[in-house]
Amino acid sequence: MTSPSADAPASTTSRRIALAGGIVGALAVVELASGMLQGYYAPVFSDIARRLGIPDADINWLEAAQLLVSAMVVPVLAKLGDLLGHRRILLGSIAVTALATWGIAVAPTFPLFLLVWALQGVYVVWLPLNVAIIFARARRLPDTAGLTRRAAGTIVVALQAGAITGALVAGQLGAMVPNLTIVLAVPALVVTAAFVVVWRLVPDTGTRTGGRLDSRGAVLLSLALLALTGGLGLVRFNGITVWVGLFVAIGLVLGWLFVRLELRTENPLVDMRLVAKPALWPVFLTAGLFGVSVLGAQGPLSTFVRTDPTVYGYGLGLTSATASYIIGAYVLSLLAGAGTFARVSALVTPRRLLVGAAALVAVGYLGLVPFHGSLVQVLACMVVAGLGSGALVAALPAAAAAAAPPSQTAMATGLTNTTKTVGGSFASSAFALALASGVVVAADGGPATAGSLSGYLTCWIICGGTAVIAVGALLLVPKVAFTSVPIEAAAG
Repeated sequence: MTSPSADAPASTTSRRIALAGGIVGALAVVELASGMLQGYYAPVFSDIARRLGIPDADINWLEAAQLLVSAMVVPVLAKLGDLLGHRRILLGSIAVTALATWGIAVAPTFPLFLLVWALQGVYVVWLPLNVAIIFARARRLPDTAGLTRRAAGTIVVALQAGAITGALVAGQLGAMVPNLTIVLAVPALVVTAAFVVVWRLVPDTGTRTGGRLDSRGAVLLSLALLALTGGLGLVRFNGITVWVGLFVAIGLVLGWLFVRLELRTENPLVDMRLVAKPALWPVFLTAGLFGVSVLGAQGPLSTFVRTDPTVYGYGLGLTSATASYIIGAYVLSLLAGAGTFARVSALVTPRRLLVGAAALVAVGYLGLVPFHGSLVQVLACMVVAGLGSGALVAALPAAAAAAAPPSQTAMATGLTNTTKTVGGSFASSAFALALASGVVVAADGGPATAGSLSGYLTCWIICGGTAVIAVGALLLVPKVAFTSVPIEAAAG
């Protein structure tokens, strides 16, 4: 007979192999699909706008709607994953995303396209659910935290690779294939394949937690976000009116009620006391400010480089294929920033790394204000911003987890994602207003579809300005935050 002592290492080894080879590989496919969704559409935004018969500025409403849905569903679906099983919610969210992505490929009108595009935003919950599945599978193995970090790093690399691949493939197909429906069907096929992979290769972890969903908090948060973004929408159509102020006021009041409710709830959707900790509120604020540029600025960047300078006097006049190179370079710089942050943080404190990364984002976007007249100038600015953005993508969740109590690391990490999405949602609405403002005149006197130059400059100033504010907020973080030294001990 085989002794128990011999069985244990063999069992551990088999579980390590299953985690590394099967489950992580399958979840990497999911993140590859997520990256495809994030990088695929930007090179063909102008083509989508022409098919739907809308000006380029209205592309930002697509991003605003999707980011709003993402902000509302991520905390709810993440909580449901804890209650009902992470695999079950992951499969359901992939199914919804796949149906929405197929709808994007065939939607004939802007209202229908806007609806399915917004529903596609459910994919933002994939990464938190994937990390939860990995942790649940690794928790019975030695070095659970190390295995989880390495596995999470693998799927994040897959996400960035998907974004790069998506941008390049879309750019080339957009130039070669005249049928836009065929071009837009590619990400739908990838998401459908991800559903099959999870269904066949990812087993249920069996992990469930007690408690119930804070449905009142979810409803209040959703209504607050809808009221605030609705007010921004009214500005777009009717200018500053009494109704705009009313909707914004309603949103703020609902937000205040949400905070009060969460403070009295035993299992809140968002732990407001955690948010208020000295080492954490600057991180969450930075995540929200960071969302302005990393999520809200993709549309303006894409449409600016596609704008014909011979017609409007500004823009780069790139095709979908050449525009994909700028987007690909930006995503590559994101990957470089995310891949090197761990090494850099070993040389400097995590706090200094966060400050430096936010400063790079500020320099990159503010640099676009004077330097946007050539491909080299725009590319250089975006690479600088991308390096800082990549470091923030990797460092913000790690900083939140390090500063939070051990029992609340998942909530803290997820909250950085939620606040980032909220920031991107508001930024997309604001950028749509900016691009629609100002005078746009075509050289031949015909109808103009491009956003205004003053609008683009406003977008870049907002992105750079929010990064500067983030630098200021991060300087208020205790110097020993996110390290092994307790803040209380250092203060004493």
